[in-house]
Amino acid sequence: MKKIILFLFFVIYVSAQVENVPLDHGVYTFLKEMEVKKIIYGINEDIPNLKYGEVKNFLKQIESRQIELSNTERKLFEKYRIEFYTDEINDDNTWNLFGSSPNIFTSPFSLFDDRQKYLYNYKDGDNNAFVEMLGTFNYGHRVKPSTNNAELYDIGFRFRGTLFSKLGYNLTVIKGGVSGNKDFSAILDPRMNYNFKFIEDIENIINYDFVEGYLQYNTKPTENIDITVQLGREKITLGYGYNSKLSFSGDHPTMDFFKFNIKYGVVNFTSIHASTVGDFSFDRSQLYTKYIAMNRLKLSFPDFMDFGVGEMIVYSDRGIDLAYINPLLFYKFAEMSLQDRDNGLFFIDAKTNFWRNLEFHGTFFLDENLLGHLQHLSRFSNKTAYQLGAMWYQPLGLCDLSLFVEYTKIRPYTYSHTNNKNTFTAFDQILGHRIGPNADEIFIKAAYNLNEWIRPSISYSYIRAGNNIVSENGTLIRNVGGDVFQPYRDDVDPMDAPFLDGNRVNTTEIIANLKIEPFRDIIFDLSYNYIFSDHVTEKFSNNLSYAQLIMKLQF
Repeated sequence: MKKIILFLFFVIYVSAQVENVPLDHGVYTFLKEMEVKKIIYGINEDIPNLKYGEVKNFLKQIESRQIELSNTERKLFEKYRIEFYTDEINDDNTWNLFGSSPNIFTSPFSLFDDRQKYLYNYKDGDNNAFVEMLGTFNYGHRVKPSTNNAELYDIGFRFRGTLFSKLGYNLTVIKGGVSGNKDFSAILDPRMNYNFKFIEDIENIINYDFVEGYLQYNTKPTENIDITVQLGREKITLGYGYNSKLSFSGDHPTMDFFKFNIKYGVVNFTSIHASTVGDFSFDRSQLYTKYIAMNRLKLSFPDFMDFGVGEMIVYSDRGIDLAYINPLLFYKFAEMSLQDRDNGLFFIDAKTNFWRNLEFHGTFFLDENLLGHLQHLSRFSNKTAYQLGAMWYQPLGLCDLSLFVEYTKIRPYTYSHTNNKNTFTAFDQILGHRIGPNADEIFIKAAYNLNEWIRPSISYSYIRAGNNIVSENGTLIRNVGGDVFQPYRDDVDPMDAPFLDGNRVNTTEIIANLKIEPFRDIIFDLSYNYIFSDHVTEKFSNNLSYAQLIMKLQF
């Protein structure tokens, strides 16, 4: 009971920072470890875009229990405290290019000290603003199957803050260029696969750009109700998963959306209506807009489990449908009343909080309707997937070590649809799990916080996939449900769709990574990647191996 009261107290804590923390921020990893250790609870990793004020509240909970932290965990807490305790900003802990003293002009070496760094920050009562420079250099050296290099380099800025303690805002712009092998650069940064400027490639220099921006309003009409409304563009994910997620994985174009969220006691309800693009084509008359509507209800029980249920609809070829803006509507039944034109998806998931340092999660994903053919689970229409995973933090008393294991299985034809415009994709990328339909994966990872600045990790993935059988010129010979863009064809394809049928490909992926932040906001990410694909049916194999160095500046 004391833990529940403490949890509710921090949920209703009022903070003046209501803009969101980007999903690639390292604080999410720290908060995850603290939740599994049962120091905090309720980080909402199923829809994880936490507000800066929410992160501060979690850090305050951690601060109150510092005696339970390891030496490295205490240092990580102090590292993030400097950034998120914005009411304690001063010249001793924050470096400001314009305004603070000393700064880079009066003391060039201050760039390498331990202070939090901004181009500019401003605070006036309940209003504040932060301007950050973003820069990335991404270099890769491929060893196999052929030796070549590629470089990606970009620069941009983020302008964020909060007005009147309720309205958060964010504008992020990034512009970059590419040199070296173009195909290899898309392996180094998979975002290139859905970047229009990169794919169009009509200028002297291969280039790319990304933009995000939103307004977010947060209010607490009573002590135990928290309401947030957001309009704009931002990277989001949905559901659980240590390697990739069955619902929204985040490995796809950033979507524009309207989002409504309400928290009331143990209830957390989210409604999202998003728009994105369909398949890419150089013929612009073939381009179209795709809409995705989602409702999700989660019940959270501290020291027990979180249980969620949600549904999604994918539709296109018309404007916004008012039925799918309604947050209090069962979409699948509504879709039937609209003459069954759209793609309906349903999922349930759960995450446990039973034991200290040990977490389990599971997700069941349903594409269209299973109930009509329960007696024939291998039928093509039974497009289902599930995922089971576990995280063990500080196993056998080994401080600061995290172990992950996860299994994912996706049946044939999942994510596809009879209308190709309504597949669960955007810009030719699957919105869900990266392995796609008719495949499964075993994922294992170990990560260790050597100290607050160094984190080595190693991961292993074994993926089995059954691909459609096609001729050398690309003609489809046999459809086994292994391609999200090739739906089932009535009176052509067999009704039975056995799992892993077709051209069998077994892929082994090993990634050794070392993340180093020798100076605050200057981050180096080094990795070696080995990918071996065994085409069992066709009796040949591919071997891809490369080293990668990413340097990021974020201040």
